[in-house]
Amino acid sequence: MGISHLQYFLLFVATFAVVGFLTPIARRIAIKQKVYDLPTAAHKTHKEPVPYLGGVAIIIGILLVSYGVSIVKGFTARNIWLETSVLAPALILGIIGLIDDIRNLRPAPRFAIQTLAGIFTAWLLIASDTVGTPTTSTFLDAAITIIWIVGICNSINFFDNLDGGAAGTVAVSSAALFVLAFNGNQYLIAALSAVTAGATIGFLLWNKSPARIYMGDAGALFLGILIATLTIRLKPTAETQWTSFATPVLLLAVPILDTSVAVISRIRRGISPFQGGHDHLSHRLIRSGLSRRVAAVALWSLSAFFAACSIAIPMTSKSVEQVIVGVAALVWVTLFIKFSQSEDA
Repeated sequence: MGISHLQYFLLFVATFAVVGFLTPIARRIAIKQKVYDLPTAAHKTHKEPVPYLGGVAIIIGILLVSYGVSIVKGFTARNIWLETSVLAPALILGIIGLIDDIRNLRPAPRFAIQTLAGIFTAWLLIASDTVGTPTTSTFLDAAITIIWIVGICNSINFFDNLDGGAAGTVAVSSAALFVLAFNGNQYLIAALSAVTAGATIGFLLWNKSPARIYMGDAGALFLGILIATLTIRLKPTAETQWTSFATPVLLLAVPILDTSVAVISRIRRGISPFQGGHDHLSHRLIRSGLSRRVAAVALWSLSAFFAACSIAIPMTSKSVEQVIVGVAALVWVTLFIKFSQSEDA
């Protein structure tokens, strides 16, 4: 089943329009119901209360367009099953995130539910033989999938600490993922990547600095498991297995970098990795003198660099793709060292 360039573009535009339309409605509901991100915790950087529920607009937009197009283009059990296998775990975590936004859940139950979602996704991918880069071991495939799902969920959630930072970065990663999936004739991944890019850019209209609404945990967890599942299902057309493994890591290199710097900083200072703080990449960039808007653009640019590396891998020879991964790894390590050496708080 092929999808034309125009149809992919329409998927992107439709989700962009739907989320762009729903987000101010979600904002009004959040204000009416007093669902705010209050600047009361020590790790908060905004000065005034900002409405949550932006994640609800993202979730509804992605689900509405994804299933709506399936019904219009061809309502088959296979189409619905393929979409649901990706979207259902994301929806469950999105609902948990929404409860967290409203009632402020403790880290332990959130982590437990993320782990269950990772186990379910691993079982689903292995049972359907849709792991993008499988090893020769079912146990190893399951372990990698679970760690990846839980890790990326938390990375996107942690990374959502700057106006437009997470939304713009996920948009960049989704756009690159679309290119890779489209070139590899992986239509489901390409379609959902186009939808995700449209949704995040539509939300970004309202979330860019100064943000008028936040996506909250509902949006961050939904997008986290969605992008994690799509990247691990991607079958890279690289020449070697290790460069294939590197592709999803490159697509999400900046959120992974942010989490690595923050978590190691907290462990070094003897505090919980789940405790909020001013030790993320965005905070360090702002302390270095950048404005919030420029800091967001800097993070998007870094994401675009690593995304471009992932796109370049299947377009080159075996030796060149290994050089690309090596250079990208060197840049990542250099950034990790530089950020880690900057002031923690």
